[in-house]
Amino acid sequence: MLSPPKPGTVKMKNLQSILNEICDEMHAQEDCGRVADYIPELANQDRRKFGISIATVDGDNFSSGCADEPFSIQSISKVFALTMALGKIGDSLWSRVGREPSGSAFNSIVQLELEKGVPRNPFINAGAIVVTDVILAGHEPRETIGEILRFIRSLADDNAIFVDRDVAASEAETGFRNAALANYMKAFGNLHNPVEEALGVYFHQCAIAMNCIQLSRAGLYLANAGVNPLSGIKVIPGTRVRRINAIMLTCGHYDGSGDFAFKVGVPGKSGVGGGILAIVPNKASIAVWSPGLDEAGNSKLGTMALEMLVARTGWNVFGA
Repeated sequence: MLSPPKPGTVKMKNLQSILNEICDEMHAQEDCGRVADYIPELANQDRRKFGISIATVDGDNFSSGCADEPFSIQSISKVFALTMALGKIGDSLWSRVGREPSGSAFNSIVQLELEKGVPRNPFINAGAIVVTDVILAGHEPRETIGEILRFIRSLADDNAIFVDRDVAASEAETGFRNAALANYMKAFGNLHNPVEEALGVYFHQCAIAMNCIQLSRAGLYLANAGVNPLSGIKVIPGTRVRRINAIMLTCGHYDGSGDFAFKVGVPGKSGVGGGILAIVPNKASIAVWSPGLDEAGNSKLGTMALEMLVARTGWNVFGA
């Protein structure tokens, strides 16, 4: 086993061997978690699969395992949707959605009732539906889905990224809790578009399929002060990047966010498809995928792998 280096001292040439070693260790794990079987199209995934990819701000890429296999990014899409919504209406978004950890399940309705239809943060389902509602404003649902997809494709510089329509249909058929959340917010005036339209866009957004290589590249702007190093284009201001990363750190893993911050120590956003996007400011964007989930709905092997990676690279944002 490699001994952890001092923070920031890992050499890029060592990253590939670190990833290969972690991948081997993940394949040896017996407890891989449980797939998200409440979404029929995700229920048949092989929970033992594992892939990981790193894209650095200097233009290097490293990957191991099933890093080129597409998967449903699910709630990871909320990071990109939040970026778009802030670009449309700026800080006025925060009058409709909070910035605090929820401490509850990602699809809980309890807090929504207590807080009069204003979701705790943009990464729980209710908050993400509000964010989608903002992006949808003044557009047809089909146009909005296309806008979100084009944005993510441009970030990754890859037009092969697609919406898995079978997954979207599967979510629509079983998304009764999300419908309840949306209708509840509509009753409080915090959803401005028709419920069915906001939900339709939301289900398709979550059904976007990417592989680890594409996802790590798409997240680079969050590691590079808002500038996409693949294109040189400034996506968002640096101050906004810091705020998005802060919310990812405190709210990105549902009611397991504190544990992820404690164990991994970098901003991250998970999805029930088994993916995690993790950001190391000024260094790299990391994508990991393994479909088996822990009790909080986060990738079990993915979290374990990221914990190993930051220990062996010194990339924890809190230092040694």
